Amino acid sequence: MLSRVFILLLFAAAPALAQPAPSEGIVLMAHGGAADWNERVNALAATLNQTQPVEVAFGMASRPSLQSAVDRLVARGVTSIVAVPLFVSSHSSVVTSTAYLLGLRADMPPDLKIFAKMNHGHGAASAAPAVGHEGHAMPDGAPVDNTRPVVSPVPVRMTDALNRHSLVGAILTDRAREISKLPEMEAVIVVAHGPVPDDDNRRWLADMKVLVDQMDAATTFAAIDYLTVRDDAPKQIRDAATAELRSLVATHENAGRRVLIVPLLLSYGGIEKGIRQRLDGLNYVMAPLALMPDPRIAEWVRLSVTR
Repeated sequence: MLSRVFILLLFAAAPALAQPAPSEGIVLMAHGGAADWNERVNALAATLNQTQPVEVAFGMASRPSLQSAVDRLVARGVTSIVAVPLFVSSHSSVVTSTAYLLGLRADMPPDLKIFAKMNHGHGAASAAPAVGHEGHAMPDGAPVDNTRPVVSPVPVRMTDALNRHSLVGAILTDRAREISKLPEMEAVIVVAHGPVPDDDNRRWLADMKVLVDQMDAATTFAAIDYLTVRDDAPKQIRDAATAELRSLVATHENAGRRVLIVPLLLSYGGIEKGIRQRLDGLNYVMAPLALMPDPRIAEWVRLSVTR
């Protein structure tokens, strides 16, 4: 009698046991760029995709790219989606515009209208067809409103960007160590791109201070400074940033210290060249690698999505 009851209970539970486990997919959002950068992002996505569904959305608050990535994940059977901004900082109109497009904030950032008119190169971690550019027409000829939030039949959430995460501090520390000879006689300067608005720049610098404090606690460098060069800001602001950077390098050089420049960039491909131009004529050594490639970036994504 007991065995018969057990068998009946087992059959009753079978439909529930047969249900697929809930699956959260990842939209890995990154600024599209040169082929080698896109390949690195796609390689990162492929690594993460081994344990969790991942699709890439290239572009700066690009609705077509985001919608395509969401659609691909839904087609793969995910029951929820987490968007991960593969950006240095959350304090950016790109990130806030993306949050709006994902339905995660009520007010539309003004810069979204600018992003909606821009064309970005797109790539994908899957074999899905290439995503079209902003402003393309629908089959009926009607223009697409690329400031309209994406449509998703499953819940969507978004993580922070890299910001002040300890893994970022660890990578920056290693980048400095890789070009160091005698830390006690060297000064490190961490240089980031930075935003245009002053309020956002102060937030960037606050996060950079935390990263530098992490580096300082793990090393014996004579000094570690940090600043943003704000390439997209008006000329007066850019020139002031250049003067600050050059003054720092000259001050350390006059003190007999070897200067190490460690860019806080996801990847090299242009901004580091601008840093070199700003430092023309000064003595320094620049780290040969940005944050990527580095396996700890994949670890950061995994930690971010499990919070």
